[in-house]
Amino acid sequence: MAETPGQSEIAREIEKQITELEKAADSDALREELERLRQQLEALRQQPSGAPKDAWARVLLARHPRRPHTLDYIQMLFTDFTELHGDRRFAEDPAIVCGFARFASRPVMVVGHQKGRDTKQKLFRNFGMTKPEGYRKALRLMQLAAKFGAPIITLVDTPGAYPGIGAEERGQAEAIAYNLKEIPKLRVPIVVVIHGEGGSGGALAIAVGDKVLMQENAIYSVISPESCSSILWRDWDHKKEAASILKLTAQDLHGFGIVDQIVPEPWGGAHADPAQAAALLRPLLAESLQQLSALPAEELLRQRYERLRNLATFVGEG
Repeated sequence: MAETPGQSEIAREIEKQITELEKAADSDALREELERLRQQLEALRQQPSGAPKDAWARVLLARHPRRPHTLDYIQMLFTDFTELHGDRRFAEDPAIVCGFARFASRPVMVVGHQKGRDTKQKLFRNFGMTKPEGYRKALRLMQLAAKFGAPIITLVDTPGAYPGIGAEERGQAEAIAYNLKEIPKLRVPIVVVIHGEGGSGGALAIAVGDKVLMQENAIYSVISPESCSSILWRDWDHKKEAASILKLTAQDLHGFGIVDQIVPEPWGGAHADPAQAAALLRPLLAESLQQLSALPAEELLRQRYERLRNLATFVGEG
């Protein structure tokens, strides 16, 4: 199938990034990103934007190189954004951005993953894969927001937590687990927006909230289709089948009650019209904040607790 002019331009961008990353591919994370880019390039050449939306097609849309990232949504949805840095323990992590902003003139705390657009940005942002200091920064600033009574909005878009040796040495699993323990205690509304990839614990570490919104072409899963295929079939050739089995689409997750509301996207995906994608998200975000802000803190915590308890099924003996 012939590429459209827009597709040809994107294909050239991806080819350029592949060439640049091949020169720097000295880690598993970089090699995995290379494979993702090659798959995007292959899919771009085989089908046009707006192709049938099976699970694998949505995976490719969620990873589209021009899909809006967290900083794009911050620019389109918020005003007076002031980024804050550092976990006060080790370092700054550019893979996650945090700061106070105004949403419809109301002060809020915004926390989100940032992948990067070109090769230089991707390397700087570590492809949106957060390290322990990033999760500790996020929690520190969410707790600061709660201290001042500001609602929290998290924007989720990550392949997963960074699996490097340094991250493991600094307590990656503990950092994620501690966030899962502490975030539910915050006495302010928390709205989660999954707008790209929601990869495993790397996403969940900032995705605990009172209401979860998910764009219709985003994905949210305990593992990527490629990794699932690698574990179950010992290769990546069954990634499309794995994507279907994982039930990672917004439609699947809404049916399970994990996602509260599906956010529609422009025809072809959010990358086709980022401004329209933001405009479709804005009223749902405003409605969620209005509903949650009307609740007393004790009722907010009670409903949050019930929501989280209902995500799992418990079977007692006898």
